[in-house]
Amino acid sequence: MMMHKIVRFVSGTPQFRINESFDERTPMYLVYSQVNLSEDLTGIRSDGNDNKMIRTWDEVNTLMASDVLFSLISGEASIVREEHEGYLYTQNYVKLVPGEDIDPQYLVYLLNENKAVRKQFARGMQGSQVLKYTVKQVKELEIPAFPSLDRQKIIGDIYFKQLRLAAIKERAIRFEKAITLQKLEEAT
Repeated sequence: MMMHKIVRFVSGTPQFRINESFDERTPMYLVYSQVNLSEDLTGIRSDGNDNKMIRTWDEVNTLMASDVLFSLISGEASIVREEHEGYLYTQNYVKLVPGEDIDPQYLVYLLNENKAVRKQFARGMQGSQVLKYTVKQVKELEIPAFPSLDRQKIIGDIYFKQLRLAAIKERAIRFEKAITLQKLEEAT
């Protein structure tokens, strides 16, 4: 089944078309970034992420908690968490609105981890100078048959919990290394 038959696509706002304003009364938006995508995948906030801010009266596309977002830069998908609700997303991202028969977390798992899907992405990038995915590529993905909705929910839930656990372990290793290096420096 083709992706465009099970998902509706909403492209991000082209940054170059946004008319910025410097008037303090103008609505201000934080711009969603790759760091935010990573935070949404793992559930762990990164240290010191300074998002770009844009003030504009223009109508722009913003995110809601639980939106499925695909990065055309990294080729990764995630689900937007509450702390990123209201962020403006640019043309580097596309929001995926799944139909009723596909669980959002399972869709993220499928896009990020399924070998057949990853192989299609790799084929589409061969010979490409700029490593950026296209909305057309994502729309034309051939999606393998998916299990029942109950099974999808279980797979998606386990996937996100595993990503969080791996991120926590990685952070613990970094902290342990920093403490060890500090103690070594104090010993010299």
